[in-house]
Amino acid sequence: MKTWLEIFLVSLRLGLTSFGGPVAHLGYFKEEYVNRRKWLTDKQYADLVALCQFLPGPASSQVGIGIGMARGGTLGGFISFIGFTTPSVLLLMAVAVGFQQQGLIDLGIIDGLKIVAVAVVAHALLGMGRNLAPDSQRASIAVLGFVAVLLVPAVWIQVTVIIAAGLIGWWLYRDQDLPKAETLPLKLSGKFSAVCLSLFAALLALLPLLRSATDSLHIQLADSFYRAGSLVFGGGHVVLPLLEREVVPTGLISESDFLAGYGAAQAVPGPLFTFASYLGMVIDGAPGALTATIAIFTPAFLLLLGVLPLWLKVQQAPGMRAAAAGINAAVVGILAAALYSPVFTSAVENGSDLAFAAVLFMLLVYWKRPAWLIVIIGIVGGLLFYGV
Repeated sequence: MKTWLEIFLVSLRLGLTSFGGPVAHLGYFKEEYVNRRKWLTDKQYADLVALCQFLPGPASSQVGIGIGMARGGTLGGFISFIGFTTPSVLLLMAVAVGFQQQGLIDLGIIDGLKIVAVAVVAHALLGMGRNLAPDSQRASIAVLGFVAVLLVPAVWIQVTVIIAAGLIGWWLYRDQDLPKAETLPLKLSGKFSAVCLSLFAALLALLPLLRSATDSLHIQLADSFYRAGSLVFGGGHVVLPLLEREVVPTGLISESDFLAGYGAAQAVPGPLFTFASYLGMVIDGAPGALTATIAIFTPAFLLLLGVLPLWLKVQQAPGMRAAAAGINAAVVGILAAALYSPVFTSAVENGSDLAFAAVLFMLLVYWKRPAWLIVIIGIVGGLLFYGV
C-alpha cells in the first residue's frame, strides 16, 4: 500500500508539472524516476522508451505505465497512469465548460514553461548520451539517428531508425561478450499477454461492427477514440488531426470548438491524448469525457501488457543484447532531434530565451535542483519576462 501511494503521489506531481509535450515528459521521467529515485537504471529506462516508440499510442504515457508496473506490479502501472493523466483530464474538462485558458497564455506562463522544457530535455539527453553512447560506434549511431529524424519529417521514421539501429548494433556487437540486459522487475505470464493482445484485436474489430449496428453515441465515441489510440504512431501531435476527421465532419463538434480545445491541450501539463477528454466533454458532458478518455488510452494498456512479457524474454538473448546496444544509442539520437524540434525551435526565439534556458539548465545539472522547482522558476520567469 505504501509503494502504491508513493507511485500515485510522484506521478501526480509529474502530471501537474510536466509541460512541453511527450518528449519533455520523457525528460521529466528520467530526472524523477532514474536520476532522483533510482527506480530504473539508464539502460532499463532506454529499453522501455525504445519499446514504447515501437507501439502505437501515447509513448510517454506508456513509459509512465511501465515504470509504475516495475515499481508496483500491474496495479502500480494503473496507479501511475491515473496520477499522471488525471490533472490534464480535469483541466481540459474545465476548459470545455467555460474555463478561459487565453488569460494564462497572455500572462507568459506558457512561454516560460517552454523554456523549462528545453532545460529538462537537454539534461535528460546529457545523461543518456553518457551512458548509452559511450564509444565512437554508438555515438555514430546516435548522430545518424539524429540526422535521419531531422531530415525525414515523417511519422514512421522513428520506428525505422530504431529497427535500423538494432540491425547495426547486432552486426557490430554480435561477437562481443556484452553484459546481460538489465530487465525490468516484472512478472507477467505469457497467457496474460495473449489475453491482452486478443482483447486489443477484438475491440479493434468489433467496435466498428457495433457502431454500424446501433445509434448509440457512446459506441460511436468508443469506436472513434479507440481506433485513434490503436493506430496512431508518433504521439499526441499526430493523433489530433485524426480526431479532427472523426468529430468535425460528422457534426459532433464545431471546428471553432475543436481548435479552442487544441490550444488548451498545448497549454496544460500531462499527455496530449487527454484532448479526448475535452472533446468528449463538449459532445456529451462528463459521460462523453469518460467514454472518450477510456477508449483512447485502453489500447496503450493492452498493447504494453501484451508485448512486455515477450520483450523481457527476447532481450536476454545474446543477439538481442547486441541489437539493444544500437537501439539505445538510437534513442539518444531521436531525443536529440526532438530537443531541437519541436522543443528548442518552439521555445527559443532570441538570445534572452537562450540565456534563460541556460540558467535553468545550470540549476538542474550543476546545482542539482529538482525539476518541480525548475518548473516554478520557469513560471515566475514567464510572468516577469514574457507577460503582457
